[in-house]
Amino acid sequence: MAKTQQSLDELLSPVREAGKRITTPKRTVGEVLLSTKRHLTADEVTRAVQRKSPDVSQSTIYRILEEFEDLGLVVHAHLGQQAAVYHLASQVHGHLTCEVCGGTLEVPALEFDGISKSLLSKYGFSLNLHHVGLSGRCRSCS
Repeated sequence: MAKTQQSLDELLSPVREAGKRITTPKRTVGEVLLSTKRHLTADEVTRAVQRKSPDVSQSTIYRILEEFEDLGLVVHAHLGQQAAVYHLASQVHGHLTCEVCGGTLEVPALEFDGISKSLLSKYGFSLNLHHVGLSGRCRSCS
């Protein structure tokens, strides 16, 4: 399945629909998240935003990330012992993190269909595919 490029206006539409203002810092955080192909920590988002707009404080960026998460625009994941990372909610996938080198592989959500169906059937548990993170050893470190 091919990924479609989401526009900034599409990303921020739920902010407007929730009756919230679209500020320049929110637009800049959105641009940063849309422009990267990898997951970013809050500190990495902060550095990228501050390169464009040095006057935006770290606390403002944290509040924006929290607002975006509350609105379902972004999700965060905890991968191994690293800081939480953020990515667009439209990018549904799981993560495999190597305990040796710390590398992380993104795995298509369909790879977890079997376990997801099994958990639902046996335990009535609905798996949140945005937060699936398994640890082990990558091919190189095995």
